[in-house]
Amino acid sequence: MIDWASQRCQQLVVFVNTRTDELVPGHLRAAWLADLHPDVLVVEVAHALETNFDDESLWAQWMALLWARWPLDDGPEVVFSSDPYVDRLADHFGAEAIVVDAARNAVPISATQIRQAPADHLDRLAPAVRQWVEANLLAGGPG
Repeated sequence: MIDWASQRCQQLVVFVNTRTDELVPGHLRAAWLADLHPDVLVVEVAHALETNFDDESLWAQWMALLWARWPLDDGPEVVFSSDPYVDRLADHFGAEAIVVDAARNAVPISATQIRQAPADHLDRLAPAVRQWVEANLLAGGPG
């Protein structure tokens, strides 16, 4: 999705939402993406917010956080995602929503599925990611 989106805009910003209780530390995920996509601006967004798409006060908190981390002078014109919440997120940004591969034809798996069974999907991981997963998740390392 990042490659596809970056070909359709002048500057792509990728938010990496992270929580302290995640399986893979957010700063690593952000660094991996930055290394894999050097022409993209990758921003880690650490938070402790819940996700409830029906809660407007929570949306307000999310948007305050995302705007605080937005690295450019102008806001986004387009929001890309393969997830259905993209419409609401784009509306809150005042941007156009573009759904990318919602049926997951190009990449027939979600990150959630990979996190749930990393050993089953090592072939889908970039070399640095695979090395970390093997050393920290599969070998019983510290993580």
